[in-house]
Amino acid sequence: MSINKPYHRNYRKMKEGEQFQYSDGAYIVDREYAQNPEHYTRAFSIIQADLLKLFEYIEPSDINEITYSFRIHELFMRTSIEVEANFKAILRENIFSPTYKNGNNKGEIRPENEWNINDFKLINKTHHLDEYSIELPFWQGNNKIRIPFLDWKTSKSLKWYQSYNKSKHERFVNFKEASFGNLIEAYSGLFVLLSSQFKTESFLPGNETYTLFGNRYFNGSFGIGDFLMVRFPDNWKDDEMYCFNWMELKNEKERFLKIDYNKI
Repeated sequence: MSINKPYHRNYRKMKEGEQFQYSDGAYIVDREYAQNPEHYTRAFSIIQADLLKLFEYIEPSDINEITYSFRIHELFMRTSIEVEANFKAILRENIFSPTYKNGNNKGEIRPENEWNINDFKLINKTHHLDEYSIELPFWQGNNKIRIPFLDWKTSKSLKWYQSYNKSKHERFVNFKEASFGNLIEAYSGLFVLLSSQFKTESFLPGNETYTLFGNRYFNGSFGIGDFLMVRFPDNWKDDEMYCFNWMELKNEKERFLKIDYNKI
């Protein structure tokens, strides 16, 4: 049985049916779908602009992945913090009320400032983050394809996120953890998180534009920010897929569902 309304901040595959091509993502720009989505895509665009500026000094290539510096550390921290902000927004706008399991506070609600990577990992089950892959244009070497959440497919910890925590809490000791390679992984992870919520919608002001595609140098579909190419998950089960006609649904008062992360 498919899902007859979209979840908040959760883009997923649409079953074929009446108006399914239109319905695939049309709901993303509805004001009720997400709170201030432009806040998150704008933050990404600023991070991306700073990263592209960094590319003027560090060539995007395999050989430079071990490079580290204060500038890389700064951008790595900002990017990883933005990853956490997106995770929290997804949980907050759906249903999530974790409780303490032990100690004096056992049974009490654990506040948002204590949510952690184990909580964020729940989102992989609803957004299929470990199935997203992205491609970096201009990258020299074998690592132009990135799957930033791949470790979650085998229940491993995210190496780049661990490096972020190490270099955040003990920068002097773990300065090398803020490497160019880890920055690229965090940047890719942020892009995947945004794509899993907003597909390719950047929420930029101005008129809607239409582009006719002919021959192109790059073979791929560009996503939010028009720099990274994205491959969306194709492993959705039948009962995970959306199945609705947005032309009709958009006129209803209750247009969206909430994921209950307390039951996952």
